[in-house]
Amino acid sequence: MSRIGRKPISLSQGATLTLNDGMVVVTGPKGELSTPLVSGINVQVEDSQVIVSRENDQKQTRAFHGMMRALINNMVTGVSSGFERQLEIVGVGYRAQVQGAKLVLNLGYSNPVEYDPPQGIEIETDGPTKIKVKGIDKQQVGQVSAVIRGFRPPEPYKGKGIRYAGEHIIRKAGKAGA
Repeated sequence: MSRIGRKPISLSQGATLTLNDGMVVVTGPKGELSTPLVSGINVQVEDSQVIVSRENDQKQTRAFHGMMRALINNMVTGVSSGFERQLEIVGVGYRAQVQGAKLVLNLGYSNPVEYDPPQGIEIETDGPTKIKVKGIDKQQVGQVSAVIRGFRPPEPYKGKGIRYAGEHIIRKAGKAGA
């Protein structure tokens, strides 16, 4: 039995889960998320807990058991409290600012990089070197953060670029000077 899959999910304040036509729909104070239900996986709501179980012990069904439970848990967390990813900019003259909904990054290129986030994602800046990506969909928040980081990934010699908050950059030794 999957260790993650057998854990019950507690529905937090205001979150409701419904099943319709093979879709799991979770609604909460921050919005609504849905995902298709994988065949061979059963979802039941009892009191304020969601129980995910599987119909058989085939290898593929066992693999989907834990994944489906994790997806539902992330949806419940997202519509209740949301997800946030923080990025830091390191480098002289590198800075970020929000203009309307767009994120404008000055990263040492000849022109500023403008990024228009997808619907459901909110971007904030705390000063010129801190970026916060917020949303209810964990996968989408992580994807947007990865795209922003990809505009100028940290380089290994001085560590300049965009990195996740708390990320450790493995540094290389520079050229040995004589």
